[in-house]
Amino acid sequence: MSEATANMKRLLDRLAAEDEGLADPTTLTPEAGRALATLTNMRWNADLPDVAEARTVMIADLPARYVVPHNDAGTDAILHVHGGGFAFCSAATHEGAARRLAIACRAPVLTIDYRLAPEQPYPAGLDDLQDAWNARAPERRWSVAGDSAGANLALCAMLRLINEGAELPAQALLFYGVYDANFDTPSYLTYAEGPGLTRAKMQRYWDWYAPAGARNVETVAPLRASDAQLRALPPLYLNAAGLDPLRSESEMLAARLHALSRTDPFDLIDGVVHGFMQMGSFLPEARHAFDKAGEIFTTRAA
Repeated sequence: MSEATANMKRLLDRLAAEDEGLADPTTLTPEAGRALATLTNMRWNADLPDVAEARTVMIADLPARYVVPHNDAGTDAILHVHGGGFAFCSAATHEGAARRLAIACRAPVLTIDYRLAPEQPYPAGLDDLQDAWNARAPERRWSVAGDSAGANLALCAMLRLINEGAELPAQALLFYGVYDANFDTPSYLTYAEGPGLTRAKMQRYWDWYAPAGARNVETVAPLRASDAQLRALPPLYLNAAGLDPLRSESEMLAARLHALSRTDPFDLIDGVVHGFMQMGSFLPEARHAFDKAGEIFTTRAA
């Protein structure tokens, strides 16, 4: 057993004990499921990394958390989109991730609270992200980052900006993203029952976010983007978790980019589950993943 696999197993065993008897949040009403997901995700904010500034702000009428690291290089900033299946989580649940991202990238991170499904399905969250992008402060060079559903929204927002001929982010960091609604990929079949995220959970998330008939456009399922649209994207960094139903989607996106002669780096982190970068207070592989993303970001930003 690899060290990463052993670390992940210890943490999964701990979570199984802590969460014994709790329902799957996606089987509850959206309101109840969201409340439960918030409570369980807040544990990832233990031992928050120290930063120079962390405060709540408003941008485009959206609440957001603005985090400035002590090592801020003074030139760049990142608009960060949290994951949670388009339906759960918030800037608060992703505070630890935002701080680690800010420190690794030597740049302030702004995490928005966008509208959530199913009460506000597609395109509400995407509209909120684009509004926040349009309201960004001009003093910095802005990039985007997102995990899981947040990576979907970040990528879809860039595709929408391409369609509109608007200014794009300088670069994008996309972590174990949701890029399609094909539930028969190799990883969906291999990891249908987890550990962690399952095929059934993702099907429910998609049902909440976008009905089956609305999933064929690139601003919902970005793997449907044309080659021309993918060529027009800014430099990307992709990663994927080895034990993840969504793994194949990142692999497919990376392969398409490579076939277009793009040089976007892609890392597959073996032995970890979907959402592992939330677990930075407990999981070394999460901290290493932020360090790798930061290395790529700062090299490009120099």
